[in-house]
Amino acid sequence: MPPTPPLPARADVVIVGGGIVGCSVAYHLTAAGITDVLLLEQHELTAGSTWHAAGLVPQLRATRNLTELARYSGDLYERLEEETGQATGFVRCGSLGVAQTPERLEELHRGASMARGLGVEVEAVSAREIADHWPLLHTDDLEGGVYLPRDARTNPVDTTMALARGARQRGARIVEECAATHLAFEGGQLCGVDTEHGRVLSERVVLCAGLWTPHLFPGRRLHVPLHAAEHYYLLTEGLDGLTQDLPVLRDPDSHAYYRYEVGDKLLVGFFEPEAKPWASDGPPEGFRFGKLRPDWQHLEPQLEAMVQRIPELADTGIELLFNGPESFTPDDNALVGEVPETPGLFVAAGFNSIGIQSAGGVGKVIAEWIRDGASPLDLWEIDIARAQTFQSNRSYLFERTTETLGLLYAMHWPHRQKETARGVRRSPVYEQTRRAGAQFGELAGWERPEWYGEPDELRYDWSRPGWFEAEAAEHRATREAVGLFDQSSFSKHLVEGPDSERFLQWVCAANLAVDVGRVVYTQWLNERGGIEADLTVTRLAGDGFLVVGYATAGRRDRAWLERSLAGVPGGPLRVHVTDVTPSYGVLGVMGPHSRELLSRVSPDDLGSECFPFGTSQEIELGSAIVRASRITYVGELGWELYITSDLCAHVWETLVAAGQDFGLRPAGYRALSSLRLEKGYREWGHDIGPDDTPWQSGLGFAVDWQKESFQGRDALLRAREQPRDRRLVTLQLQEEAPRAHHDEPVYLEDRCVGRVTSGAWGHSVGSSLAMAWVDVDELPTVKALREAPFEVEIALRRYPAHARLRPLWDPKHERIRA
Repeated sequence: MPPTPPLPARADVVIVGGGIVGCSVAYHLTAAGITDVLLLEQHELTAGSTWHAAGLVPQLRATRNLTELARYSGDLYERLEEETGQATGFVRCGSLGVAQTPERLEELHRGASMARGLGVEVEAVSAREIADHWPLLHTDDLEGGVYLPRDARTNPVDTTMALARGARQRGARIVEECAATHLAFEGGQLCGVDTEHGRVLSERVVLCAGLWTPHLFPGRRLHVPLHAAEHYYLLTEGLDGLTQDLPVLRDPDSHAYYRYEVGDKLLVGFFEPEAKPWASDGPPEGFRFGKLRPDWQHLEPQLEAMVQRIPELADTGIELLFNGPESFTPDDNALVGEVPETPGLFVAAGFNSIGIQSAGGVGKVIAEWIRDGASPLDLWEIDIARAQTFQSNRSYLFERTTETLGLLYAMHWPHRQKETARGVRRSPVYEQTRRAGAQFGELAGWERPEWYGEPDELRYDWSRPGWFEAEAAEHRATREAVGLFDQSSFSKHLVEGPDSERFLQWVCAANLAVDVGRVVYTQWLNERGGIEADLTVTRLAGDGFLVVGYATAGRRDRAWLERSLAGVPGGPLRVHVTDVTPSYGVLGVMGPHSRELLSRVSPDDLGSECFPFGTSQEIELGSAIVRASRITYVGELGWELYITSDLCAHVWETLVAAGQDFGLRPAGYRALSSLRLEKGYREWGHDIGPDDTPWQSGLGFAVDWQKESFQGRDALLRAREQPRDRRLVTLQLQEEAPRAHHDEPVYLEDRCVGRVTSGAWGHSVGSSLAMAWVDVDELPTVKALREAPFEVEIALRRYPAHARLRPLWDPKHERIRA
């Protein structure tokens, strides 16, 4: 083993991990002009999981932005050999996805529609056409499939070496056999990395160590929730009839994929429904190019299905059954971006067996994030800030990982819930909602009522799931009487101190110089004017505010507040931020009878004169004191009640007992989703995000355009001076149209002009609804937009849709102000 070369005293960026992701980050940093880059690999390049990857490079992912990253990876790998002189083994062989059930075929067709809208070449194929692409296949049990001719495969080791060579050619240093041992801090700030051979100073460190990442630094817990699992593929002996351009075959209903391997062999990979987690404490010392003992019995059902799909394999020998570890995350999405609590520390890990496909795009994003100080596009679904700190618990990860590997090839039903590692975070009224018949979903670990009914209503469907009638009843109760929602999962932060108003005036686009008791709906903006948070801020006192945001974004929101403190003009501020999410439950009392119900259990005056919309007061309720805020996310008269956790159950029981006379019905998040879409309310992370300005999003009313200074103001003013090139609208589909969910393309006269961001069934308006971004360059007036003959493509069929800029329900907002 050659001696480790001397390390530099410092580097602009230090990368830890020499797999394909780390080498991609180095390659893209140097391409972005940051050439003082040091990559440290504790063993040899590719020695972790890269070396045994299958090398699949498909273009299509679950969402638009992730698809764009995957397409970039393929384009990059295709040109790498010419650029660097290093062969990569890249082949545009295409891919073929097949379906054994009508439901799976609809999933494939919905994905194909999204692909078409993004310019990805895709064809729907029949069972007969599948046989033309794959002559060895048994197709009698297939419903059909989709073919993507530009999907690819590559050699993972050679591609990694090409990325490393490209990075070296532009000045990066790559040092193997050198383990990073500790992160170095000075004055609480990241200042470098300690290694076996000394310290390297750097203010920016990128952790790309795959399944080693959470375990890199003994004594320092990194909240990077991923866990290794055994992952299998086999290699057959040679087969007649195989060619190098054979498409990659995915048979998700049999939990397997198939691809050509040199020597006319087949490589068959498996995503079995129940996986085997491995090494909760991290890989053992010296684990490099490591293999795990294969468990033939564990794979017996998948092997039987393999032979059924390709009958010739019954008489073909198996040359190798390979078992190697891969890392998986609690939600099957990667962990990418800057660690919220540690400025300068980045992570790119947890790729759930699609690291080759992801590495090119992720490397580019991380490099531009470091260069520009912000992510170049909205990547919330893979942003590490979405991960909850408790999810790094090893017991939790072990249990969840038994499921997440298999879910990659399971049906990707809308609102599908994980079944493992449940019940971790419970609201103060969890038991009360459970006894009322709540059927729970999970978000950020919170158990939240999805609907109220019977367990046998948990039947997934693309348009009319088993809980459809329960959802409709809860929706109608909220519109006609009163609904009771448990919204305790809201993130909640106190911002306090003598300079709290001045601080929030800088952070928020709205005016926060308001009277005590005012509730302000506002956005936080980045330097591009994009929406980093969409939330409410309530003034509790002269020097205290309550910030309420989305459940998944609490860790991110706190980091945004704390990092924004340094940017306020005029020097350091006396402000303190406290996360009080667990301290308060939140109950939503919504509907035309909500005032009557609350007046039955509270002596306080809840009339509009004493308690107008957009205000907050402490009131007596039953035997409790609660904070009541008159706001709504469902478009009805109503209040959000903020209750200390010890009193929340009492308040719930008091409301339920008194509510029988007013038609009260507990309601869940499925009803809330349909209610908010009828009202045209946006949801951050789906409809709006860092790429979207309030001006484009129809939220200009929430901006104080007269404020002299706030984050993102200059970019927002520039945007307002330009004609809108796109707008966020509500689309009402024809009555017989199925339900849209996300990323369905929107067409205008055969031109793709937009995409759906979220969808639901509007039970009050009787049709499928979708929020969607649409290009409006050729629709200069509201009248033209309203009359435009839009169509939404769902599962390769197009359905007429009418755009609406005003809410379909209560467009004059009379009900919420009653």
